[in-house]
Amino acid sequence: MHPDPNPRPLDHLAVIGPRDAPALADKIGLLDHAGLDRAVGLLAAGLCARGLTAGNRVASWLPKNRIACLMPLAAARAGLVHVPVNPLLKRAQVAHILADSGARLLITGQGRADSLQSGDRPDGCALLIEEADGAALFAGNVPLPPSSADAGDLVAILYTSGSTGRPKGVMLSHANLWLGAISVAHYLGLAADDRTLAVLPLSFDYGQNQLFSTWAAGGCVHPLDYLTPRDVVRAVGRHGITTLAGVPPLWIQLAESEWPCESVARLRRLTNTGGRMSVSLVRRLRALFPQARLFSMYGLTEAFRSTWLDPALIDVHPESIGSAIPFAEILVVRPDGAVTDDGEPGELVHAGPLVAQGYWGDPDRTAQRFRPAPPASRQGGMAVWSGDTVVRDAAGLLRFVGRDDEMIKSSGNRISPTEIEEAAIASGAAAEAVALGIADDRLGQAILLYARPATDDADQRLTDWFRRNLPNFMQPARIVWRDELPRNANGKLDRAALKAEAGA
Repeated sequence: MHPDPNPRPLDHLAVIGPRDAPALADKIGLLDHAGLDRAVGLLAAGLCARGLTAGNRVASWLPKNRIACLMPLAAARAGLVHVPVNPLLKRAQVAHILADSGARLLITGQGRADSLQSGDRPDGCALLIEEADGAALFAGNVPLPPSSADAGDLVAILYTSGSTGRPKGVMLSHANLWLGAISVAHYLGLAADDRTLAVLPLSFDYGQNQLFSTWAAGGCVHPLDYLTPRDVVRAVGRHGITTLAGVPPLWIQLAESEWPCESVARLRRLTNTGGRMSVSLVRRLRALFPQARLFSMYGLTEAFRSTWLDPALIDVHPESIGSAIPFAEILVVRPDGAVTDDGEPGELVHAGPLVAQGYWGDPDRTAQRFRPAPPASRQGGMAVWSGDTVVRDAAGLLRFVGRDDEMIKSSGNRISPTEIEEAAIASGAAAEAVALGIADDRLGQAILLYARPATDDADQRLTDWFRRNLPNFMQPARIVWRDELPRNANGKLDRAALKAEAGA
């Protein structure tokens, strides 16, 4: 059965679950789905009581507390546009987001508020300190009923991590987020008895979807701010978690952790986003969680999620990112827009109702990424031209090759950093790796590899392995070993920081 393609206002996610079933379990306590609906309505009324009007942007810079979890639906119910800010960002990045979005209200904690300097909040942006005034948002108001917003209305602006230039605000409609929730809940097979551990940042597209897809299925979310992978392992056991999402660096750490048998047995599904898992990591997770379905997925904030791989295929196709999710149309095209042949690399283009509305206040960058769909598209309209190179096989499954702006050009060869990184991990010598191209007078670009060692003899072992398994033009000119590799605010390996360090 195909999921319902008719979008509703985003805040209706609070009213479609079983009323007496648990919906949110946090440090305050437990909300059932009826309580979720009431809390969303109260928070929406509290926002309106502060003088905010339809279309105003409201920013939240919070840990995963109750307000942070309810804000996406409450802002939608109040007719506002939510701007979630990653709690790991620093003042300069937050100041840019507040100014760029034109936020009228910032909700944050006292410590984060104290880190801001004069002028970091734009004129007209009020400040609400969560510890002092958060409770007042829920008090003394009549809860707002479910909204009747148009599905095409803007409801959120999500800022990308800014790996190239300043962060861009991706504009998302009710339809974008509603259909994303329904799609993911459908292909993951989520149900009302599922319990999702929300470890991804709520400012991240899939971080929000942890909430939305679980509530769409009538399930319960357990938000978690963790310091170590051990915190995640403990929370899975303590709450009987059935669904866990992560990015590759976290999965590597979790695969290296000790797991109680009872926690392993409860997990039904593992989902990956934010980068492709190496084949060796897939094998390790399948061995550690043999009963859990492992979902490999590909997405980009501009279209939320593009592909998923049926877990029944992951043992045979561990390198694949699968095929289109419900509501998405995915094409692999040549530079002229013609569809590639099977086995021929091309750019992944995403069309359909999950495509965002562009970048907030940035028509030039919008025009570069959001362009008319290729002639072969069935859905037509505006499409996201991802800049990512993929290959489609005869069965319609896609394999990620690399980003065009990250390809290394050396001695006339175009080299995928992903291929070198996966080779490093496959050697057993490196636990994580990032490959970069650096300027070289003779080669054009030489390959620099940053890696975290997995063995005591990692350097010699990796050098020997590369020499045996990679052609000369793919050999790194230099390997830099680090006990830890930097991560950005979404937990991904921070390629931009390493590029800056290397002068690449």
